[in-house]
This record gives sequence, C-alpha cells and structure tokens, in this order.
Amino acid sequence: MDLKKELFLLKDKDYKDFQSNLIPGFDSSTMIGVRTPALRKIAKEMGETQKKEFLATVPHTFFEENQIHAFIISYMKDFNQCISSLEAFLPYVDNWATCDQMSPMVFKKHRKELLPYVYSWLESGKTYTVRFGIKTLMSHYLDSDFDSSYPEIVCSLKSEDYYVRMMVSWYFATALSKRYEEVLPYLEERRLEKWVHNKSIQKAVESYRITDAQKEYLKTLRIK
Repeated sequence: MDLKKELFLLKDKDYKDFQSNLIPGFDSSTMIGVRTPALRKIAKEMGETQKKEFLATVPHTFFEENQIHAFIISYMKDFNQCISSLEAFLPYVDNWATCDQMSPMVFKKHRKELLPYVYSWLESGKTYTVRFGIKTLMSHYLDSDFDSSYPEIVCSLKSEDYYVRMMVSWYFATALSKRYEEVLPYLEERRLEKWVHNKSIQKAVESYRITDAQKEYLKTLRIK
C-alpha cells in the first residue's frame, strides 16, 4: 500500500478547511483533509509488517499520518509494546487533536504499571506530552483508581501554554463531575491560576453530570 497516495485519493478540501480551523496556528500545508473514520479504518487494516515500518518512520510529513500513528498505538493490545511506541512518538506530537485522539485501550488493564510513565510525561516540559499525561490521569484515575495526590499533581503544573492550561481546566471540570467533594476545595481555596480556575468552572457548569445545585454554587466561586 502506498499510504500517501491512498490518503490523497481520500482528500476532501472542505473537510481540510474545517479541520484546519479547529487547530489554530497549525500549518495547513501539512494537512490533506481526510476524515477521521477513514484514518481509523486504515490504521486497523494495516498489516503487522507495514505497521512496524510505518511507526519507525517519524517524523511524518502529514497530519493524517500522525493521526494514523496515534490510532495504531490506541489499538495495541500489548502494554509494553504500546508504551514503547508511545515513548517514541510523543516527542513528535504537535497538535491537540493527535494528542487527544490517542487513547490506548490497553491502559484500562494496566493502570498500576502505567502510573510511573504518567508521572514522567507530566514532568517532561513538552506541551503535548504533558497534555497527554493530564488526559491519561483524567481518563483512568478519577474512578476506583482515584487518589487525592493526583489532582494535587495537576494543580502543581505551572505552564503558560494554552493547550496545557486548557487540559488542566478540563481535568478539574471532569474531576468535579466524579469527585466533587474531594476536588471542590481547589476552587474554594483558589489554588488554581485565575484563568484555569474560571475555565474549570465554565466547563463544569456546561457538564450534564453536575447537579444544578452544584452548578449554582460553582458560579459563585468565579474570580472576577
């Protein structure tokens, strides 16, 4: 399979324009305009040899290649292989879409082994690696595997980067919907930076998983 040729055959200019507008500042010349379901299909249908060769050819030229790379990793069933592939790929992730759509299913069965890697990602100082680490904590450690140290770690992350700050806000909004009593003090005590604080409340108020009474109280905590 000539992957680039196949991708260009699937090109949709209108979708490219739509997609590029969702990623401000992204170089649209590196985007072909292929819809996500088609990229997922390609990732699933690649042969093992082709996957291995493709994963080794980083950095990729096009956004869609990065998306396919992310989806291949997401579908991996072997935890160690998944982690190894992630560690090799994360330094090349350069946009929120690729970062956020990379959700390895194998993580659910290996949360204990995963934590040291999460800590490492959070400490990396690299925008999308940090964002991926926060997203992983949000996706896998707010239910039965929750620990009070996790929101503390996210709270301690200081960054001027919009995509990190937005993910911190998303984390706390989601945490409020699942761990309201444990996480509320972070807002009551104004422990988050003002923008992150207010954005967390905004996103929480928009959530259907938070009660009306909780939403009304959260609104009173906004910092003017």
